[in-house]
Amino acid sequence: MLVVGAKGRMGTLLRAAVEADADLSLAGGYDADNISEFDSVAPAVDLVIDFSAPASISHVEAYVRRTRAALLSGTTGLSAEDLSRIEALGKVAPVIWSGNYSLGVAVLRHLAREAAASLPGWDTEIVECHHSRKADAPSGTAKMLLEAVDPTGERSVAYGREGIVGPRPAGEIGMHSLRGGTVAGTHEVLFFGEDEEVVLTHRATSRQIFVNGAIAAAKRLLAREPGFYDFDTLMFG
Repeated sequence: MLVVGAKGRMGTLLRAAVEADADLSLAGGYDADNISEFDSVAPAVDLVIDFSAPASISHVEAYVRRTRAALLSGTTGLSAEDLSRIEALGKVAPVIWSGNYSLGVAVLRHLAREAAASLPGWDTEIVECHHSRKADAPSGTAKMLLEAVDPTGERSVAYGREGIVGPRPAGEIGMHSLRGGTVAGTHEVLFFGEDEEVVLTHRATSRQIFVNGAIAAAKRLLAREPGFYDFDTLMFG
């Protein structure tokens, strides 16, 4: 197994988890200082775990096409084009991408989807909070929650509000990103009706939950045929 983004916070935890797992073996790691060597020099392995940055996608893509290694990606801040490129790798290898590998967040997405379908006409807000060093906003998890409550993508989204914005448009979804301290990740989906509200919340107290989920998903991915898989299907399907 190879880890891309090996020196980052998630990469460091993932390397430790792989080294502590008797069923897995770490062949090396790549980061910004040696990523240029990854696609052409890195040895062939069964699995690549990528928690790096969007700039690394071309190297990861080239490596998977060369070796047919399974790919588990948790890189966030990707464009729609980037995600399409990762999905296309499913034609040559088992591939999964998720903005969040927490089992609890997977349940939150399911609950948010069910609540949105059961509460038509209610106002919806999504609030996410992360540590001060997080580079992208909204978080990848928040975007996944948005897709859960609006699977067709037809509703308008307000990314924060400022000034005289007027009455809230019917069907609008509010999206808000908070940054500060060392917060590992908090996500809320709020539904507001007449004289009542429903709030669904998930709080991560450490990144270890994402590591545990990624390692569990990686083991299942290794047993799959080439294809593009989502976390819910891989873990619960």
